[in-house]
Amino acid sequence: MKVKEIVDLIGAKIVCGEEFSDREIERAFASDLMSDVLTTPFDNGILITGLANPQSIRTADMMDVSVIILARKKKATEEMIALAKENDAVIIECPLSVFHISGILYSHGLSPVY
Repeated sequence: MKVKEIVDLIGAKIVCGEEFSDREIERAFASDLMSDVLTTPFDNGILITGLANPQSIRTADMMDVSVIILARKKKATEEMIALAKENDAVIIECPLSVFHISGILYSHGLSPVY
């Protein structure tokens, strides 16, 4: 599934990395605990989180996750956007809960990480 399809499905907006909206995503992982993210292999996945701080971008970069959805109306800070630009990452802001986003994406064929 392409990033732009994900954005349309969940009624979200890309705030950083619009040029990567054709990137293909195969699986998703949802967590607010970055320690869980660090122990989870992604390979072409997306991170769904409500943790809106630079640590979520740094953690995603360490795990080669290039698309981050901020759930629950969370907003990316300027520092987060700057880090994402450095790493060619996409940040998406969405008003829905992590559970709701996960359900929509799963029902449209996006696989869980495990």
